[in-house]
Amino acid sequence: MTVQKPRLHVLLAGPRGFCAGVDRAIRIVEEALKRHGPPVYVRHEIVHNRFVVEGLERQGAVFVEELDEIPDDGQPVVFSAHGVPKSVPAAAQRREMYFLDATCPLVSKVHRESERHHARGRHLLLIGHEGHPEVVGTMGQVPDGAMTLVEDAAAARRVAPPPGVPLAYTTQTTLSVDDTAGIVAILRERFPGIEGPAKEDICYATTNRQAAVKAVAARSDIVVVVGAPNSSNSVRLREVAERAGAPRAVMVQRGAELDPALAEGCATLGITAGASAPEVLVQEVLDRLRDRFDITTEEVVVAVEDIVFRAPRMRAVA
Repeated sequence: MTVQKPRLHVLLAGPRGFCAGVDRAIRIVEEALKRHGPPVYVRHEIVHNRFVVEGLERQGAVFVEELDEIPDDGQPVVFSAHGVPKSVPAAAQRREMYFLDATCPLVSKVHRESERHHARGRHLLLIGHEGHPEVVGTMGQVPDGAMTLVEDAAAARRVAPPPGVPLAYTTQTTLSVDDTAGIVAILRERFPGIEGPAKEDICYATTNRQAAVKAVAARSDIVVVVGAPNSSNSVRLREVAERAGAPRAVMVQRGAELDPALAEGCATLGITAGASAPEVLVQEVLDRLRDRFDITTEEVVVAVEDIVFRAPRMRAVA
């Protein structure tokens, strides 16, 4: 006798998963391995996803946290998609390393904006999360003391920039769109003359994925976010899902981490994935759910992305 599985309707948020910056960074490491052979050294996780990192390790990538862990063997060094302080390429040049910068072009845009504001005599307020590699990299584009970190609305209300100095603000690219708008509103109220970016610094991929998960969360009994706990944009997706009306939102890195019992009694489940999570991991979650439920799927698409970033030209192999 066949036991009938309970039905579960799955809403798949679109866009989800890889963005153009993540895709470009991974391609840079893979092309370097193809051209130069292993090892190719990568400073910090190329993107915040262990599945991706472990896949590149199997191909011969070696991940390190600092340049002093890398021997002088002439092999390529790749800087992660999150960006690095100016001190890092400067140190690589002193050691005559061959390095490739996989910084997302939208993060590089924030770096150039920061430099321009500093050159014009403005003190910078950076909205972001302390210790995140992108924040470390952005703060490292200007001299110490030229930028002040503002982590949340409470910090925006109490921040005390140098008196008599014109101000500008910039942001980490992977923040909550709604939270950041609230922080910017506080800063503009307190400092009416503050300069902002010509175009918002939160990247298109973060904005689109948050809009998509809002559309899914409003119809879901539970939302599953596929992503890593150290991935800022993935953590924000879980927070946005809860605020958008999902009774519960959970994060998993792989399908095996998901307890299907969480969906017992649910009619509709939403799924999204952070910008550094490949689609294969979403399929793992679907397969995990199929073990317990008779599922139907529906794509909920709020935007179509067709952006592609070109990888830098690589040095010819001698």
